[in-house]
Amino acid sequence: MPATIEQILEEALALPDDSRLLLAERLVESVNSSTSPDLEARQLAEVQRRMADVEAGRVELVPGSDALREVREAVRRTR
Repeated sequence: MPATIEQILEEALALPDDSRLLLAERLVESVNSSTSPDLEARQLAEVQRRMADVEAGRVELVPGSDALREVREAVRRTR
């Protein structure tokens, strides 16, 4: 019997951080494999614009742990 998504998720969450990150990257790549070149170019331009904003001091960076905490809290509030 094939594993359910919940079983796969449970096993994935038990992996070390670096393995979970690699798995997440590969899953995203598998979904984005059909992305159009135009969309990729627009995404790259957006990343470059944001990097320039950071380097110029126009935006303030937030530590990843703080950002994740805020996202988790927002998700909890919507449930």
